[in-house]
Parts: sequence; C-alpha cells; structure tokens
Amino acid sequence: MHEVPPPTSTSTPAPGPSSSAVPAEPLSHGLKQRHLTMLGLGGVIGAGLFVGSGAGIAVAGPAIVVSYLIAGALAMLVMRMLGEMSAAMPASGSFSVHAERALGRWAGFSVGWLYWFLLVVVLAVEATAAAQIAHGWVPGIEPWAWVLLFMVVFTAANLTAVKNFGEFEFWFASLKVGAIVVFLVLGLLAVLGWLPDTDPVGMTNLTGQGGFLPNGWGGVVSGVLTVVFAFGGLEVVTIAAAETDDPARAVGRAVRSAVVRILFFYVGSMLVIVTVLPWTAQQAGLSPYVKVLDAIGVPSAGQIMNIVVFVALLSALNANLYGSSRMIFSLAERGEAPRGLLKVSGGGSRESTGGVPRRAVLASVAFGFVSVLLNLLWPDTVFLYMLNSVGAVLLFVWALIAASQLRLRARLEQEAPEALSLRMWCFPYLTWVTLAGLFGVLLLMLTDEAARPQVLWSVGATALVLLVAVGRQWRERRGSAVADR
Repeated sequence: MHEVPPPTSTSTPAPGPSSSAVPAEPLSHGLKQRHLTMLGLGGVIGAGLFVGSGAGIAVAGPAIVVSYLIAGALAMLVMRMLGEMSAAMPASGSFSVHAERALGRWAGFSVGWLYWFLLVVVLAVEATAAAQIAHGWVPGIEPWAWVLLFMVVFTAANLTAVKNFGEFEFWFASLKVGAIVVFLVLGLLAVLGWLPDTDPVGMTNLTGQGGFLPNGWGGVVSGVLTVVFAFGGLEVVTIAAAETDDPARAVGRAVRSAVVRILFFYVGSMLVIVTVLPWTAQQAGLSPYVKVLDAIGVPSAGQIMNIVVFVALLSALNANLYGSSRMIFSLAERGEAPRGLLKVSGGGSRESTGGVPRRAVLASVAFGFVSVLLNLLWPDTVFLYMLNSVGAVLLFVWALIAASQLRLRARLEQEAPEALSLRMWCFPYLTWVTLAGLFGVLLLMLTDEAARPQVLWSVGATALVLLVAVGRQWRERRGSAVADR
C-alpha cells in the first residue's frame, strides 16, 4: 500500500476557478457506466419501498401516490443539484467537498461526518434485518452468525478492487429493478382483468372507501413524512462517480437516467397497489407487495418478496459500507479525519487491484460492527437513541446540498461556465423551492408525535458536530495567530 500525499493546504479554498478544480483522486477508476447507472436505479429501491410503504398507504390511502410524487420531486431536485456540482467538480467526498468549497470548512466537516455516522448506523439496521430473514430460512443458525457472515463478505468485497463492489451492486440492483418491472406488469394485467380468474378492477379502489383522499390533505402530508426517507441513498451515485474513467460524464448520465426511472418505479408501484386492492387492506409493517401478489394468485408470494427484500437489504448494506468508506477517506484527504486513513492499496493497476482505501473501509466496518452489537444487545435503549440521532440527518444533508449549489452555481457561471455540463432547472428558483420544502418537512416532523424525537435527537447530534467543527477552526486560527507573532 502507499500513502496519499498530504494536502497542500487545510484552509478553505478561495473562490475562483482554481477552487473548482479538484485534484486527481488516488482511488481506483474501476467502476463502469453500467455500474453507476444501476447503482442510481437500485440505490434507493430497498426495504423502505417493499415493506415500509404499507405505513404510508395506511395514513394517506390512495393519495399515497401524491405523497410519493411530492417526496420523489424533492429527491429529484436535490439529485439534480448534486449532479450539477459533481459533474463540474467530481470528488470522492461529493457533497462534503462541495459544502466546504461553497460555505467553508465547518460545512464540509459537518456534513461529511454526519453522513458517515448516518450510513454506519443504518448499516446495523440493514444487517440485522437481513439476518432475521436468513434465520427464518435456516433457524439452526443464530441471527448474530448471519450478521457476522454478511459483514465479513461485504468487507472482503470492499477491500478488494472497486469493480467487485460495482458488480455486486449491478446484479443486486438488476434483481430489484426486475422484480418491480414484473410486479408492475402483473399489476397492470390484474387491473385490466387479463389474468386468469380475475375481473377488471377499474377505478373502484381509487374512489371507494372514503375516496382518493380519505384522510384529506393531512393524510398526504403524513404520507410524505413516512416515505421521504425511502429516497435516501441516491447520493452514493455522486460519490462513486469519482472512481470512473470519466466522472463528469458518468455522473451526468447516471443522474439523468436514475431520477425519472425511480419516480416511475415508486409512483407506478403505489398506483398499482392502491388500484388492485382497497387501501384499507394494507397494514403498517406488512408488505403491500405481498398482499397484491397474494390477491392476484401468485404462489408463494410471501417467500418471493422475502427474497427480494433480503437482496435489497444486502444491497443497501454493501452500498452504505462503500459510501461511508469513501466519505471518511475524503475527510482524511482534507485533514478532517485521522491521516492514517489515507492509505490506499497498491497493485499492478488501479483498475484491477489498487486504489482501494482499505483503512477507511475497516474504520467504517468497525463502527458498523459496534452499531450491530448495540442493535442486538440494546435495541430499545442505546441503539434507539443512535437511530433517532440520525433520523432527520438526511434532510440536513439535502439542505446543505441545496445551499452549496446556490453558492457554487453562481460562482461557476461567472468563472468557469464550461464546467456546467449538467444544469439545475430554473436556477435559482427551484433551489429555493427545494430548501423551503425540506424545512417544511422538518417543521411537520416537529408537529408529529412519532417523528418529533428523531428531529430533536438529530438536531442535537448536528449541533454537537457543528460545535466540534467551529472549535477546530477556532483553534487553528488561534494557532496561526500565535505563530505569526
């Protein structure tokens, strides 16, 4: 292994074209366009959609389609902004690097560490949930043993060439996307009455049981709060783009193809579900996909969906381990994390075996193991507090992405317009609309009894990280002032 040369400066880059130029990454360029495209498509198709959508339907009824449209539009706008910045300034730290360049070191430090913490905590939830499914299939093996197996396998995959991560995610995402396509086709045939022993459903379930808005617009808002976090995970696409041969082109193509197709999969799935079955047939905690497949006569629907959810969880685990390792590596590059994490593997070529930040991978998986242990030992106390502390962090990250894009877009238009190969729509108006929407969701969460603890704990965690960031910056300035005397 060799160590990355230290950064030439730890100060915030000055505005100007030079600050937009990101040094060449020492990481591998082993990811292909197909890897990035499928990562964008499959990155957010997870258990939140296959299982968690039942809770949204229970509160919004058929209008859950509108809830997904609103939440998906927010995610799509954020991804467009992130895609614009990443195409102009590709970097393994993605939005953390952009925040530092736009708002200062405190912003890059804060958003980077918050996102890393979010990924390694959620990783524990995914590993534990996948282990519970596997334990149901093979009761003789305890859940903790399954967790250990999953963590070892994906750690090994992430310690080797990055193309292994890309291949894992490509096939995982392909299975998830294929499952949803089959579901949409079967659902449409059921609605039209073209399946054996089925009659056309028509619009009965969309207009019956209280109508399309059985709980009014309040139900739609509650649905947004339930489903918006299911879109988290798209950000990894822009992190991964730095490890392709042509990052600017790759991230642009991935963002363009992913956002519209993901909206199609999410909104299309919900429309099929609430059309085939009455919304009152859905229950929180139970997969609406299983209920629909059972209703149209697909044998062993529960087991089929268990397999899909299992794959979705492993895919998310793999992606989160990758994303967290690259984020902490980027923080170390900028002097915001221990410099020992800058070791990357050597090898004959970076595309084959080299350019992997192995210490960053091990640091992330080590904290992931701690999170898993806390989840297994104290799920209702210690781990619950950790989970609540990252419950709203995704919204904070998205808000900082929007704030960064406001600053960087204006700077790039003035000093390096040729770098804007992918542009945010209707700038700056839609950026401000997105910021308003994100703060609106946070305010609504504060009024919701179930969501309020997540916001409060997340605010506390964010305040702590900000305090550390400001304290570090103050100490450095004080040290510089003393040195200049």
